[in-house]
Amino acid sequence: MTKRFAADPRPTAVVLGASHWHALLYRDGLARRFRVMAVQDARPEAAQLFADPLGASVTASVDDAVKDEGIDVVFVFNPHHEMLAVSRGLIDRGIPFVIEKPAGTGLDDLRTIEREARLAGVPATVPLVQRGAPIDTWLRQAGDIVYERMAFIAGPPTRYEQNGNPWMLDPALSGGGSLMNLGPHFIDMAIRHLGHPDDIVRKLSATLHGAAVDDHATVILTTRTGREAIIEVGYTFPDSRLKRYCSFSAAGTVGFTSVDTTGSASFTDHSGTTTTATLEVDSDPLYDVFVDGVADTLTKGFAGMPTLAELVATMEVIWSPDLVRTMNRG
Repeated sequence: MTKRFAADPRPTAVVLGASHWHALLYRDGLARRFRVMAVQDARPEAAQLFADPLGASVTASVDDAVKDEGIDVVFVFNPHHEMLAVSRGLIDRGIPFVIEKPAGTGLDDLRTIEREARLAGVPATVPLVQRGAPIDTWLRQAGDIVYERMAFIAGPPTRYEQNGNPWMLDPALSGGGSLMNLGPHFIDMAIRHLGHPDDIVRKLSATLHGAAVDDHATVILTTRTGREAIIEVGYTFPDSRLKRYCSFSAAGTVGFTSVDTTGSASFTDHSGTTTTATLEVDSDPLYDVFVDGVADTLTKGFAGMPTLAELVATMEVIWSPDLVRTMNRG
């Protein structure tokens, strides 16, 4: 049974799929902004670890976790191949939800969730957490962006076996590899900076680690007006305290901006004047900010937050063969 919280004005939440590697990044924000009633995971120890500081009940069953009345929002972190069924259950119950990208294993899953939630009037949002983050804000100093390049290289795919998510290395269960997992944040940024692409080139490879999913991917997006973004993602950084390599740059009507792995950032305007700064480029703190956004917009249907329709546009770049001019696999 779900624990009850008397005289607590915070909205109620349920967490599904607590063993997801991002879930713990939400917990401090959830503790501040929500009464977490129940935590679900197929691995009881993962659910218990997540739930203990929150005083929430624990279950291995999704149905048990969401059966009580009065749930204001559900956070969906389940394995990707379960997301369609889980989301449909929430839509049937009329419960608003937050769902981790990619919200399925392919476009059919995602488009079904988007359509059914929209038709049922059930609010949903997606943690595309780089929106409005320091990197996004810094790049926009370039003005009307014409060219940009973004690279985000994370640790090796074996970390998913180590953190209790081995299903991420099975494309039938996950929907892909590094491009599916890391790419949406930066493809979403590129679409917002440049507009929707008219031409897409994708190159995926699994050469370094030889896993069933890609460990490196490059995408070139070009709009009808010739604006271009080059996006590189991968699981090719060593297992290290540094966690990742990243670099970003944009050229636009006002000037040129860049950011590197250390957070060292520069902006040079067209008069030749350069300003510098040091940014926080670690994406982990952005999930706490996202939880605040969810709480602040919950009664407004997540107005202003990323939408499932926007996730569809992003994942079409990754998953749709119809939109891609050429695709090479290493």
